[in-house]
Amino acid sequence: MSTRRDAVRDTLRRSEGFRSAQDVYAEMRQHGAKIGLTTVYRALQALADGGVVDVLRTDDGESVYRACASGDHHHHLVCRRCGHTVEVAGPAVERWAETVGSEHGFTEITHTVEVFGTCASCSSSVRAG
Repeated sequence: MSTRRDAVRDTLRRSEGFRSAQDVYAEMRQHGAKIGLTTVYRALQALADGGVVDVLRTDDGESVYRACASGDHHHHLVCRRCGHTVEVAGPAVERWAETVGSEHGFTEITHTVEVFGTCASCSSSVRAG
């Protein structure tokens, strides 16, 4: 792995939740990294392709990234307010995806499932306020 890719991955590891390429770039530049935005985009794409980082699309279509906490296939619970993210297994989802694909003659099934809501901390701050 390249040094720049490692630096991008390290920036994501220090982050809570998902971050945009622009956020990663700004943080790296703030800490003195001599890296271009295009390089950050390329590094994030390579890391995502390699399964080292998770990527999801926001409601406005922007890709955001997060360092994977596990190497296994997983899904995410994402807080809409603060971005807190929890990796979760979904064996029932895995079985469902395979069954639906098979019923329609599809093979090599892949899928992405992201569940959005409000985390306990944000929910309690709304009730307290």
